[in-house]
Amino acid sequence: MLFDGTCAFCEGSVRFMARRDREGYLRFGASQSPQAAEILKRYGVDRESARSIIFIEDGHVYLRSTATLRIARHLGFPWKLAAALLWIPVPLRDAVYRVVAAVRHRLAGRSNACEIPPPEIRSRLI
Repeated sequence: MLFDGTCAFCEGSVRFMARRDREGYLRFGASQSPQAAEILKRYGVDRESARSIIFIEDGHVYLRSTATLRIARHLGFPWKLAAALLWIPVPLRDAVYRVVAAVRHRLAGRSNACEIPPPEIRSRLI
């Protein structure tokens, strides 16, 4: 899972997911990192798409709301139930995603410092 490493909202979301992914399935990386650049290149994802959450699973790249809801499948109850929202058409789901994305910096601010991740994330970094 690749996320915006300069977004405090995104960093908080990663901590939220890591705590609820009890099996340790998810791995995390900031989309600005050199490792992420290699991954994006390998999957043919352009820089503009990297401004969204990106989830790569079984060789498929998922963006925006689809990525978020597919990630939810790997979280504990009740969060995994959110995956049921995948039946909603992508344009509607992504419209909601874009609204949240547009205000995320106002909700949580920007992150300029590289914080040391907690143990539940540190071993799962890309």
